[in-house]
Amino acid sequence: MGTPELISPRSPRVTAARRLVRRAFRGKERRFIAEGPQAVREAVAHRGDDGLPTLIELFTTVEAAERYADIVDAARAAGAQVHYADAAVVADVSQTVTPQGLLGVCRFLDSPFESVLRARPRLVAVLAHVRDPGNAGTVLRCADAAGADAVVLTDASVDLYNPKSVRASVGSLFHLPVAVGVPVEEAVAGLRGAGVRILAADGAGDDDLDDELDAGTMGGPTAWIFGNEAWGLPAETRALADAVVRVPIHGRAESLNLATAAAVCLYASARAQRVRTAS
Repeated sequence: MGTPELISPRSPRVTAARRLVRRAFRGKERRFIAEGPQAVREAVAHRGDDGLPTLIELFTTVEAAERYADIVDAARAAGAQVHYADAAVVADVSQTVTPQGLLGVCRFLDSPFESVLRARPRLVAVLAHVRDPGNAGTVLRCADAAGADAVVLTDASVDLYNPKSVRASVGSLFHLPVAVGVPVEEAVAGLRGAGVRILAADGAGDDDLDDELDAGTMGGPTAWIFGNEAWGLPAETRALADAVVRVPIHGRAESLNLATAAAVCLYASARAQRVRTAS
């Protein structure tokens, strides 16, 4: 492989990648950064709705290229430009304390909300007023693990492509359709029009998740609305839902954090839907 090609943090390519840390530049270029072997591996395998590869460029240290040779070879085979760089250069672009030596520049991959609706989804996570990027990425990961068909981020939520969101999704960002910037009223109206029941997750909800499961009401197409961890869902958002559901606390914990509550709700729906399909 020889010596690193990009030895200066002031290299034009490095400068262009570093600018993607800022939301304004991500929006202008419609590109974002994916860090680490798992995210880059998924980016290599992903193609957009237009069939074009999602990964555009890959920055790698020589050491990382040797350790993850399969990823680097796949990236090159997929048409990405591969740049061997000094560790200090990769660290300069990275947003992590201990970079793993692989950093990909990717095209935006969000899906139009209309295409989510056309697919007639059965399980959707709607992130309304979620401002913490780590929470957003973790809920996306939970939705992926539960087999959800899509995730919707409303216009009041954090940027999907924030580096912390991308890292917290651990590659799940590349696995399922994600619509962004959708007003919550539009998201609810569209999903309801597609035959999806709307449930708002809230610790003060009138309906208990266990009771919903016992009543057999969870087996149909469902969208869960999740709100801000600190102050939950506004009253006007809760009013849009068909039911406001709380996760029961059987022990002495004061509450569940957003990602944990989302995982419980999404898995409850996934389980109920599988039981209905099997019966």
